[in-house]
Amino acid sequence: VSTQSTWGVLPLKQHLPVWKMSADLISQYEEILSSLTTSVLEKNPKLTAKEVVDSVNAALVKVIHNKFEQEQAASVTPLLSKENTSHKKPIRAYIDGCFDIMHSGHYNAIRQAKALCDILVVGVHSDAEILRHKGPPVMNEEERMAIVDGCKWADEVVFDTPYNPSIELLDRLNCDFCVHGDDMPTTADGQDAYAEVKKAGRMRIVKRTEGVSTTDIVGRLLLMTKDHHIGSPALLPLMRNSNNSPSKLSLSSDLSHMSSLNLGDPAVEAPAVTSAPKETSTGKDSRHYASGITTFLPTTWRISQFSNNKCPSINDKVVYIDGAFDLFHVGHVETLKKAKAMGTFLYVGIHDDATVNFHKGRNYPIMNLLERVMNVLSCKFVDEVVIGAPWEVTKDLVTSLGIHLVVSGSDTKMDREWDSSKSDPYSHPKSLEAFQVVGDSRILNTEHVIRRIIDNRLKYENRNASRSKKELQYLTQNKTYVAEV
Repeated sequence: VSTQSTWGVLPLKQHLPVWKMSADLISQYEEILSSLTTSVLEKNPKLTAKEVVDSVNAALVKVIHNKFEQEQAASVTPLLSKENTSHKKPIRAYIDGCFDIMHSGHYNAIRQAKALCDILVVGVHSDAEILRHKGPPVMNEEERMAIVDGCKWADEVVFDTPYNPSIELLDRLNCDFCVHGDDMPTTADGQDAYAEVKKAGRMRIVKRTEGVSTTDIVGRLLLMTKDHHIGSPALLPLMRNSNNSPSKLSLSSDLSHMSSLNLGDPAVEAPAVTSAPKETSTGKDSRHYASGITTFLPTTWRISQFSNNKCPSINDKVVYIDGAFDLFHVGHVETLKKAKAMGTFLYVGIHDDATVNFHKGRNYPIMNLLERVMNVLSCKFVDEVVIGAPWEVTKDLVTSLGIHLVVSGSDTKMDREWDSSKSDPYSHPKSLEAFQVVGDSRILNTEHVIRRIIDNRLKYENRNASRSKKELQYLTQNKTYVAEV
């Protein structure tokens, strides 16, 4: 049995991936193979070719793995020793923003910034600073601070930071560099907001998340569009048998030319539309046309970067809470914090778009399923999410996830319009006495966020007109490929 024929039967990849082996170990491979073959034949000269191959194969796996583990141990030990004794200064980075109506683009920028450093400092602009440079924010500064503080990648949060960061600010915060997406902003006077830190070589650019922005989300609200929804075939029979006709629930319906809005409490009349939507060459309203050029692209890799990659242990007390979690806000964060405090592992079930729309109507949800999944995964109190969770918490769901307690928040699933005569989605956990309702201390829910935009419709129309032009310029003229961190 020659070395060459054995090599053909025992390819290198069978034992360890080539990319995990050092050059020295790879160069020794044929020598080790030849030596083992000779040794086997000397000890058992009457073995058949197949028996030789089997014996060499078994011995080769052990030898290669032992050598690989020795190499790994030799390379890791000095690193551990260096970390323990050198007291290397941690890398500190700074990222700032308005963080108004938090979405997956905000969270992905914060995530990428954290990947570049050991400690991430997140600056939050004041209401006055945002008004001066961008227009009125929807969320107030206290709400924006609180939701950033709930982000799992934010190590430190500082308030009232300038729209155009300076070297003095970075030094005062002890930060090595500043981070921003590749859609670089300008100040009120049209200047590059990051010019000073760029000139000093203390700027890092990360990839901007496609197809999602605060401007786009406000546009969805103003235009009553459902184009962003992701369909759920499982709900189609239910929709056809309901009082809501398929045409009203069709996810492809064009509602962008409605003459009035009705997104808030039905008892509150929406302001009259100030002007009809204007068509552009893209076929979209001119106040919102930039969103038609780019598409939200949630890859499995990106979702995995948001994931905590963990499962509950046998000793965990598993808590489950479900809902839409639309327009993720500080009320959601506080509810999730309270739910997590009731156990040691928190599952969050997130209903798909068609389920939410079926139960809540209008153009809910404002954010689609995958946008909502990534928002919730960014919260530091969440361990895992169930994507497209069933509306009813069934015995099978409780058993499959090993749930000990089911929790319902004041603004996660039920709302003021809930009809108590309908079937109770929590009947099973209630029968087990494993159900509890929690509320948040802030008077804020998704309806309140929407009401703010409706009540200030003209302001946000004007803001979106300005912001959409800037987004359109970025998308059509300035956007280039940037590798995601």
